[in-house]
Amino acid sequence: QVQLVESGGGLVQVGGSLRLSCAASESIYSLNVMGWYRQAPGKQRELVARTSSSRTTNYADFVKGRFTISRDNAKNTWDLRMNSLKPEDTATYYCYALQASVLQGKREYWGQGTQVTVSS
Repeated sequence: QVQLVESGGGLVQVGGSLRLSCAASESIYSLNVMGWYRQAPGKQRELVARTSSSRTTNYADFVKGRFTISRDNAKNTWDLRMNSLKPEDTATYYCYALQASVLQGKREYWGQGTQVTVSS
């Protein structure tokens, strides 16, 4: 199975920036979808951004123009670059991957979560 390890969370002031990184235990060429979700206390987990093996990207409306998802195939990582952070961005952020094949079906993988806190 694919193991995902996150890093980059922390405390930042309003308007600041952070970069989150997710490292996969195997080649990301084997992953059909890579992305980031977040969950605040008392709220449902929600999509932040994702990218597919076809290089299609998708962003939640509340992060468009502020966040950017990218990947480094050589390092087997994908990043979430966050700019102009707002207090409502405070949440636990989880990296996510979907691996699908005809033989194995669909498998989802999650990182352990990294805390992002935006001070107001």
